[in-house]
Amino acid sequence: MSYRTLKFLILWIPTIVVGLWEYVRHVFLLPYISMDLGNFLAPALVFLFTLTLLRGLFGKLEQMQEALQREQVSKAAFHQREQLARELHDGISQSLFLVSVKLDKLEHSELNEEAKETTVQIRQTVKHIYEDVRQSIANLQSPAVVVNDSWLNAIHSAAHDLLINSGVRVQLDWQLPEGVLSNKQLVELQAIIREALMNIRKYAQATEVQVISRHVGKEDFMCEIKDNGIGASLSQIDAKDRYGVRMMRDRAEQMGWTFEINSAEKIGTTVRIRSGGGSK
Repeated sequence: MSYRTLKFLILWIPTIVVGLWEYVRHVFLLPYISMDLGNFLAPALVFLFTLTLLRGLFGKLEQMQEALQREQVSKAAFHQREQLARELHDGISQSLFLVSVKLDKLEHSELNEEAKETTVQIRQTVKHIYEDVRQSIANLQSPAVVVNDSWLNAIHSAAHDLLINSGVRVQLDWQLPEGVLSNKQLVELQAIIREALMNIRKYAQATEVQVISRHVGKEDFMCEIKDNGIGASLSQIDAKDRYGVRMMRDRAEQMGWTFEINSAEKIGTTVRIRSGGGSK
């Protein structure tokens, strides 16, 4: 039902009801209903029709307005994300490329073994950072999340990319009811899951990943990203070049969530995000 149709019905239904009532009262009911009683019944009938008919129309109008507001917020957020993506591409990305070119020149110069080894390590670090920046640009250029369906589609897309790029199969077990998470919480949780999947692609050497989410209590939730990869030690997880882990932990802490990583060599890694702060 269009917005114009809604305005037309809201305007004319009370008028038609009052007109029909006055016609029926004067033509058919005048011998049975007094003038005072008729005047009392007229607004009562309008109120009754408002409850039965117009309430639904007003509800539809409010839904349309809320959808329009969400779309406006989504467009504004998307423009901001596009601007940030351009800044990353024109700034950090190009700077990293320039550093890579200078490293090429440095590697072809006469260096001792220690300097060459340091150059190789710097190149690997630059490569990882460049991949992170490219992935961040791709994430920023994807549509902003506003509803659960779009959010789940984004997670399915990330899982498909992981399968295409590294052959890792992702099983999505999502049992979180709609409305438990706000739009901001959905965006932050999506970013954490995407980063976890990207870390699995780079480091885990896994073949399967499970993304599990459950409703805990009345308002809390739990989400796990589990892989069957080679695992890692605590020192490797907390290494200075593991920017993704720090980003995930920071995002979770800013939302007031509990963030945990459990990993063991040859067993795999589990990333757990839990709201409410309790162990459930």
